[in-house]
Formats: sequence, structure tokens, C-alpha cells
Amino acid sequence: MIINSSFVAVAVAIEVAPSGCGAQPAASDGRIVAVGAENQYTSVLSQIGGRYVDATSVMSNPNTDPHSFEASAQVASTISSASLVVQNGLGYDSFMTKIEAAAPNSTRIVISAQKVLGLPNSTRNPHLWYAPTTMPAVAKSIASALGRLAPDHRAYFAANLVAFNRSMTKWTDAIATFTSAHAAVPVATTEPVADYLLEAAGTKNLTPWALQSAIMNDTDPAPQDVAIQDALFTGDRVKVFLYNEQVTDSITVRYLTLAREHHIPVVGVYETMPTGGFTYQTWMEAELAALDRAVTAGSSTVKL
Repeated sequence: MIINSSFVAVAVAIEVAPSGCGAQPAASDGRIVAVGAENQYTSVLSQIGGRYVDATSVMSNPNTDPHSFEASAQVASTISSASLVVQNGLGYDSFMTKIEAAAPNSTRIVISAQKVLGLPNSTRNPHLWYAPTTMPAVAKSIASALGRLAPDHRAYFAANLVAFNRSMTKWTDAIATFTSAHAAVPVATTEPVADYLLEAAGTKNLTPWALQSAIMNDTDPAPQDVAIQDALFTGDRVKVFLYNEQVTDSITVRYLTLAREHHIPVVGVYETMPTGGFTYQTWMEAELAALDRAVTAGSSTVKL
């Protein structure tokens, strides 16, 4: 499912679902019905749409593996009723596209982060929300789409977009500070969940891509890659181990054990926004803060 290439520059665009019959859906109180495939996109939807949008999430359980998620009839009904949908793309939430095609609506707007960023299908890492450039571009597309759906409130959505972009600077400034203080700090991972953040923060991820990809796609990593990964722990070659909290199996548990045996701090990362009152921005800030504590104090943050 996950394919091959590198992260590329932002090119703002909106992908519109296939045309069909149906009036523009609205909540009972007149708000625009919107759906985020993952709750991090719903967070941004809510911040831009504010009081004029009724936003819900399809995937929001931090104990669920998004790669194996199966949509229910209720999920299909939620998506079919929406006039605005925001999803990741790159095959990560392909069930969304299938449901949208099965329930066409001429007024529905579908925003795909992949399309917004102009990424080819060969992009190998689908966890786009960890890149600092992703959500500002998605938020801009959301504001534009909401302005089309509710023209009388365009100024309101535009003001919320400005506020959202301003709120992102705390995280991006913290990334710059971390990069300056800890350039090329060596880290290991189970899979590429937070790789875009690690890249932005200037770390050196020593885990072979082939091993990350194998674990992400639930296949057995090659013995040579396992040997390289093992040596990162047994040889004390990394300062931090980043562990996907939503996907555990015998391989990932083994690496978690190795990290603890060799006193390598562990940072838990998530594929959907964890519970506990986070916004997208504060979630990303918390992940970076956990990484910083691991590097500077040697302390683990297994769960946010």
C-alpha cells in the first residue's frame, strides 16, 4: 500500500469528488457538515470552520491501527452526509474514496492532503501531518472550500486561517530551536510515523528504510535489516527510540525491550491524535517536547 518517493513542496489544490445528485447537506442547526478521515484533520477543520461547521472524525481511537481500519455502515452514512471531507490520501485512507464514489454528491468537496501537497502516488511515507508544511496548506484549502460552501462567512474563515497559521509558529519555532541545539542526533524508529518531523528537526534516523516499510506494511523485515537495527541498540548508537503506540507486534515489542535494556529513552508517537484535549498543534508540540526531553534528559515519554 505504501509506495516510493520523497516529500515535495507545497502546491495548494482542492480535489472535488465525482458529480452526482443530492442537495448540500447541513446540520440541524444549519452548520456545514464536515468530516475528517483522521481526527488531526478534523481538529484543523474545527479551527477553521468554528461556529459554522459541524465536524466529526472517522478515525479517532488511539488504540486502533489505521492501516487495518475497516469502515462500517455508520461511517459510510457519516461520509455520505458531508458537504466537506478532508482526508490524507496516498492509500492511507482509501476507504474514504470508495465510500465517496458509492455515494456521489455534486456539492461535496473532498480535500486530499496528498493533492494539496502535489504528491505523487509513489510517495513512500503517508504520515503527512508530521511535516510542518502540511497543515497550513490543508488549512488554506479548507478555508477556501468553506468560503465556497458559505460565501457569507468567507471573512470569518479567512480570519480563522490567519489565527491557525499564527498558532503553528510555537511548534515551528521549537523545531528550529531543537535543530540548532541537537543537529544530527541519532535516533531509531519502528516505522516512519514521525519521520517528517524527525527530518524537519535535523535528526539522523539510522533505522533502515526497508525495515520501517516492512513493519508499516505488516511484513517480515529482511534479516540484514534486523541485524542493523539490533546493532543500534546493542551498540548504543542512538540517543532516542521512537515507537508507534498504535501498532504492536513481536518485532516492535522486542525493540522496545532492547531500548529499555540499553537505557535508550523511548518516545511514543501516534498515527491519530491522542485523547486528552489536544489540538493538532498542541499534539505536535507535545511530540517534539518529548523528543527534546529524551535527548536532553534521557527521559522516556511512552504515552502522551
